[in-house]
Amino acid sequence: MSSTFSGDETAPFFGFLGAAAALVFSCMGAAYGTAKSGVGVASMGVMRPELVMKSIVPVVMAGVLGIYGLIIAVIISTGINPKAKSYYLFDGYAHLSSGLACGLAGLSAGMAIGIVGDAGVRANAQQPKLFVGMILILIFAEALALYGLIVGIILSSRASQSRAE
Repeated sequence: MSSTFSGDETAPFFGFLGAAAALVFSCMGAAYGTAKSGVGVASMGVMRPELVMKSIVPVVMAGVLGIYGLIIAVIISTGINPKAKSYYLFDGYAHLSSGLACGLAGLSAGMAIGIVGDAGVRANAQQPKLFVGMILILIFAEALALYGLIVGIILSSRASQSRAE
């Protein structure tokens, strides 16, 4: 039996690792942002219970981060089918970098949303004029994850362009 090892046999491993990284890291960011913001909402709700529904915004924004990771994980996993089409190391590395870009951006955005959300809802309970400023900061933090999603989509689309067949 004369089989040569080209390295491309391990390529799906890297692709699936990218899909897992996108989902896991994004969900870690979403969980941290939800937990940290939720603590702030609960603490603020003791002082000003009428502002609880208005203060849920950071929790919702943190939850969206997990969806970004899910989108990239689905895009990556549907692109891995070595039986139908050759899947090279280039494809695996492209999918790995796609997943890491989206996942780590989601993790960092979740940390930012959690910290800003916690402090922001507590400050909003004491001074309602801070609400718009808090929302703007949260939007900028969410944009970080959106950048990761966009780069992840671009990188995963490069995977199918590895070699002309």
